[in-house]
Order: sequence, then C-alpha cells, then structure tokens
Amino acid sequence: MNNTADVIVIGGGIIGTATGHYLAKKGLKVYLFEKNYLTAGSTGRCICGIRQQFSTELSIRIAMESLKKFKTMHDELEQDVEFHQGGYLFLAHDDEKANTYKNLIAIQQKMDLDVSYIGVREIEKLVPGISTVDLLGGAHCPSDAQANPFLVVDGYAKTIRRTGRVFDHTRIQTITIDHDRVVSVTTDRNEIYFAPTIVNAAGPSIRDVAELVSLEIPIYPERHEAMITEQIERFFDMMIVDYRSDGCYFNQKWGKGSIIGCYTPVPNVPGKDTGASFMFAREMGRRMARLIPKLKGIKIIRQWAGSYSMTPDGNPIVDCTDIEGFWIVGGMCGHGFMLGPEIGWVAANHITEQTCPYDMKTFALKRDFLSKEVMK
Repeated sequence: MNNTADVIVIGGGIIGTATGHYLAKKGLKVYLFEKNYLTAGSTGRCICGIRQQFSTELSIRIAMESLKKFKTMHDELEQDVEFHQGGYLFLAHDDEKANTYKNLIAIQQKMDLDVSYIGVREIEKLVPGISTVDLLGGAHCPSDAQANPFLVVDGYAKTIRRTGRVFDHTRIQTITIDHDRVVSVTTDRNEIYFAPTIVNAAGPSIRDVAELVSLEIPIYPERHEAMITEQIERFFDMMIVDYRSDGCYFNQKWGKGSIIGCYTPVPNVPGKDTGASFMFAREMGRRMARLIPKLKGIKIIRQWAGSYSMTPDGNPIVDCTDIEGFWIVGGMCGHGFMLGPEIGWVAANHITEQTCPYDMKTFALKRDFLSKEVMK
C-alpha cells in the first residue's frame, strides 16, 4: 500500500530529516510530515554554529562525531552546505568562568578535542579590536564550525524522497494506538498513513505531538530572538560567546561578512512567539558593540525569533517510550543543528538495531535530570 511506511517521522527540521536520512540509507521507507515547510521551526531560525565544547561526555562525543559528519556532508549529500571551520571562542570575564572553562577543557582534551584556554593577547590576535575590559581569557576550539541549515535539511530530505515521501504543510491530527503500540497517523487532510514506528522530532511542538498519545514529556519551548547585519569586511572567524548575564554570541558569516547572533534573555521567555522586538535589536547592538567597539553603527538588516526546545537539565531526549514504536528525539536546548547529524544517526541505529556505541543514559526519557549541561 502506498500509504504504508516502515517509519513515520514527525518534524521537518534538522533532527527529523537527519533521522529520516539515516533510516532511508538503511533501506527503510520513511514518510516525513512537517506541519509547515522544512526548517520552519528551530532549525531555520538558528545562527548556524557547530561546536563541540560541552560539559558532559556524551554531548562532547556526540558533537565531535557530528562535526565529522558535517565535514563529509558535501560528498554524502552531493551538494554544498557552506561548511566552514572558523572555531568557537568562549570568553571569561571573571575567575569563576575561567575556572569552569579550564576544568571542562581538561575533560574535553581527554576526549581528544582540540581545545585550549588562551590568554588575552592571543584573543586580541584572533579578534582584532575586541574589548579587553575585564577579559581574563577564553576557551578556544579552532575546529568548531558553521554551516547552512537550509542546505543541510534540503540534502537530508532528498535522501528520504528516494525511498519514501516528504509531506510539507501537513499537520498530524491524531495518532492511533492499538494494544499499546503505534499503528497509524491521521493528517489534517483526513488521510491515514500506517507505520510500526513513529518518531516524534517536532522541535518546539514535540510536547504537542506527544499529547496526541496522552504522553507527558519534560520538553518546553523557550523563545529566543536573533539578527543578521549588513555585509562588512571580514576581520574575525569564530563564534564569540559571552556568557555574562547581559552577554551575547555572534560570528561573522563565512564568505559574506554579515554578523549573525543572538542572546539568551534573562529571565527566560517561555513559548513559541516568533514576533520580533525593537528591544532586542537595540540591546543586541549594544552588547555586540561593547565586545567589539568597531561594530557600533553597523546596520541590522533582519531580525527574527524562534524557540529552543528545553529540558530541565539542558540535555536532549533520545529514547523510546512505553508505547511500543513511539520514539522521542528532541529537547535539543538550542543545540539541535550542531548535534543533529549524529543524533539522527544514533536514533536510526536505536530504532533499527537497538544498539548504540554510546551509553545513552544522559539522554534517557526517564532520567532524573540532575546532571546539568553547563555550556548551554
């Protein structure tokens, strides 16, 4: 039957398409459903960074393997994804932050990550014109990178279409369960599609989809804003991260020179509102110019908002549920794009072979959520 698949994936962002891509590469027929257009959720609203600097061993390993996949993606997907390794630089403006980075670097280096703590003079060479007021140093990983999320998702979707189908602008209205296992989904067009496995990778809407099977999951949407500037001459290469309460993070787009960035609002703003605010544009400009004074007066040409999918401990959930065949792959906490390739590969192997090279307890659905990700 043409309405029957091996796996149904709900969500057309990096997590859903990566999972579908690796399932399709295993020869499975995948149907992917997206209620809007591909990348309409968190993926198309991210600032394109790819880093490996995390505080838990599982996230570090997942990130390192994900980067390897980004490096070969041009060949794997047979199209350019604008991958560029410009690095990440986490700034330390107080002793507590400096000590935190140094302690984490010790863990990261044991896992063979090319990261080091560097001083102010080296930072000035990497970022000409950066303000050194209160700056003590920073954690620098030169192999961290950036890529184009739209091109990545497009490439993954092409793989899915070879054996299955991608349904955009198609909302899942109901999920049918029989004897505690998934059977089918019904769309807003009243069309029914069958599969023994359903992957909930719906990003900020992942909780809404879980509620269709009366399942409560600890993932909540959190609103964030971002912006991009006019093109200017390139003068730095890495993502700069200022984790002060009134800090921000941004980099200069490879090949174009525009600055793209955002900051985490304090207090956090729950919800999925995608409206832009003047306050963000003004405040983001101030924070960027404080770090690099020569950016004062640069024009912001576009701003937008999107949602992180947050868990209580800042780590994703990649796990099956008590409903046979129903999987949760999400709660990426703002790290979906950078971790997406390896998360998709892990999920595909979990689903098809029930095996994984990692101890996935840190990402389990029923964990205690006490092990916090420090570098959120």
